[in-house]
Amino acid sequence: MSKKVVTLGEIMLRLSTPDFKRFVQADSFDVTYGGGEANVAAALCNYGLNGTFVTKVPNNPIGQSAINHLRRYGVDTQFIARGGERLGIYFLETGASMRASQVVYDRAHASIADVAIEEFDFDKILDGASWFHTTGITPALSDKAAALTEAALKAAKAKGITTSIDLNYRKKLWSKEKAREVMTKLCQYVDVCIGNEEDADTTLGFKAAHTDVTKGELNLDGFKDVFKQMKEKFGFKFIASSLRESHSASDNGWSALVYDGNEFYHTKQYNVRIVDRVGSGDSFASGLIYGLVTGMPMNEAAEFGVAASALKHTIPGDLNHATLSEVKDLVKGDGSGRVQR
Repeated sequence: MSKKVVTLGEIMLRLSTPDFKRFVQADSFDVTYGGGEANVAAALCNYGLNGTFVTKVPNNPIGQSAINHLRRYGVDTQFIARGGERLGIYFLETGASMRASQVVYDRAHASIADVAIEEFDFDKILDGASWFHTTGITPALSDKAAALTEAALKAAKAKGITTSIDLNYRKKLWSKEKAREVMTKLCQYVDVCIGNEEDADTTLGFKAAHTDVTKGELNLDGFKDVFKQMKEKFGFKFIASSLRESHSASDNGWSALVYDGNEFYHTKQYNVRIVDRVGSGDSFASGLIYGLVTGMPMNEAAEFGVAASALKHTIPGDLNHATLSEVKDLVKGDGSGRVQR
């Protein structure tokens, strides 16, 4: 029987400009659905696990469309609550070369922000689960969503389920001060912490010295110092960060660093030509979770995660449709991109 992984968060309607157009040029939008935790659940299903997604969507055709989108990829949606005003929307303008991508959010009054803990039976939802995952986006949506996130983490810990959180700071949702207050509280229930260098600083107050992603430079020693501080304060079993070196909006270096309290491991680096970078961090998280929950050693799980997320950069949309065999082949070194016949 495949491992069950439960994720909790928001799913949104994504409207993106086609053909790298700017918002002011667009006469139409490409439609899809996604969100950090939903993306993780879908990717894990793609690798053969049981991905269960928990959220709240409006009881209307748009909410149902979001559910149907996840069902299409095998996600268990039986615990999704229905109600509230609306589904959040985000608009995406995909950048190229030196022009950065832009995201505009329209998510005020989304159903998941007006949620009650009583709408979810976490004892039932988490029954048989091996892992629970969420992100820092969900508690940022509202105090009610933060309370729901805490309740879910507590329930998972009470059942002995491994818990993970991707810090995912969103400055348009809350202040650094509010983020640090809430996330510091939540992280006491977390076993595996995932987040980049900016997230560690903004949400938990840990800073990697002499690192500037805009210059395409990384200082691994700075990260190691931050990871040690995080381990000392929260006692995480694993700490991981994807490492992006932004040469332009089209070309990035991509690797990861993981730490188990004893050893650091820096993965191989991929030079990726970007088709769509949205969801790449979620792809790393899902790949890392897949590796750890199926018993891979830390270094192998990290290599799987970074290979999976490198492939995601080549796939349009929020979800990672790279197959298990494709990820494993890339880990082994087959990144030629030759036509498979």
